Amino acid sequence: MDRFLVAKRGEDNLKTATMEVQMVTTKLIKPASPTPSHLRTLKLSPLDRQLSFRAKPCALYHYSGGGGDQNVERRKRLETSLSETLTRYYPLAGRYMKETHSIDCNDEGVEYLEAKVEGLQLSQLLSRRDEMIPQLNNLSGGETSTPLASIQVTWFDCGGIVIAVRIHHMVVDGFTAARFFNAWATASREGLEEGELVSPIFGLTSFFPEGNNLPKQKPMPPPKIFGMDKLLTRRLVFYEAEISSLKAKARDHDRRQPSKVEVVTALIWRALMGVSQAKHGRLRTSLASHAVNLRPKIVPPLPPLCCGNLLTRVAARFTVEDSFDMALPDLKDLIGLLRDAVKHSIGEVPRQDLYSTAIKYRNEVLEIVCTEYVNQGFEA
Repeated sequence: MDRFLVAKRGEDNLKTATMEVQMVTTKLIKPASPTPSHLRTLKLSPLDRQLSFRAKPCALYHYSGGGGDQNVERRKRLETSLSETLTRYYPLAGRYMKETHSIDCNDEGVEYLEAKVEGLQLSQLLSRRDEMIPQLNNLSGGETSTPLASIQVTWFDCGGIVIAVRIHHMVVDGFTAARFFNAWATASREGLEEGELVSPIFGLTSFFPEGNNLPKQKPMPPPKIFGMDKLLTRRLVFYEAEISSLKAKARDHDRRQPSKVEVVTALIWRALMGVSQAKHGRLRTSLASHAVNLRPKIVPPLPPLCCGNLLTRVAARFTVEDSFDMALPDLKDLIGLLRDAVKHSIGEVPRQDLYSTAIKYRNEVLEIVCTEYVNQGFEA
């Protein structure tokens, strides 16, 4: 049992109380139907193999009242629907084979942990989310013998739950992970009837060239260049009303309204530029790097819901020459730089050029980072 301190909100102050996260069960959830023999081995694509065997957890919060018998039914439905979903996303229930750069889709299952918290409401936890997430995420590490996906479901007395998920990046990108979450949610609410949803397609190797003479991704620069030697994380919360207000202020009448991602990215970018200006007494070159989903750009189009890693990176760069009076740029100017980076960098991508295009733009981002760091230093 893990114990840690959390502040419970009183009427006038925060009172410290002990919260217990108790691990209840650990099991493997397997696909509801066995994976056909012809799908048993999934060879990783060259893009998949560029990613290290690592995983980053995320946490999903669900508010729902009730308890007792209702929670028993919800527990059963979560497990059953996950098993049904794994029938379609079968590689997640397999194991990585390092020697052959492939996934053995052997239906061994995903790691599934259940925990419970007593004496605390989910709403109280959320006010101290950054401190508590490690206690709600006791998922597997990066060993090749471990499951490719791990899930921890933590139950609260109020009926709320926290679902922490970890999936190895070598198997999925953000697009694939989001589709898996959505499919599991749909299965939990309604069930997955055959033909109702588009089935995912794995095995992207057929769309990539073979051989040992493929373009290579440049090695990552030393941690100091990216600031990884002094890493600090912060959680920023943006509410819908504030985002809508920002979008209205940042809108350029000659362009379409900015998206949530664009306006929040531009806001954070501008704030960091302001910090740098205050620290150094001047504006400095600044880089914003974005992951780009290549699927909509591929011609002819790939089949719907192709899963795996189909992404690259592009860089939007602000230079001091972009500012006439050395003032911080407006949000709409930074949004324009972000859009132009994607629009002018990547157009249509023929299928036969998919790998070379992805590696080209990743390498360009790394080259910009290293060159600017050596020349004058910049904020990334």
